[in-house]
Amino acid sequence: MAAQVNVDECVGCSACVDACPAGAIEMNDDNVAQVNEDDCVNCGACVDACPNEAIEL
Repeated sequence: MAAQVNVDECVGCSACVDACPAGAIEMNDDNVAQVNEDDCVNCGACVDACPNEAIEL
């Protein structure tokens, strides 16, 4: 299973986008992180980078 973003906790800082080595995260039109499940390698870099703990594996 790919990383999951809690949209209520995401503040749109894009730290996860910068941290993702697979390029699997992008910001959507609402400035909320969105994970491309096909590209996610479940490394946890985004989880560690998120200051709001809005992402979990």
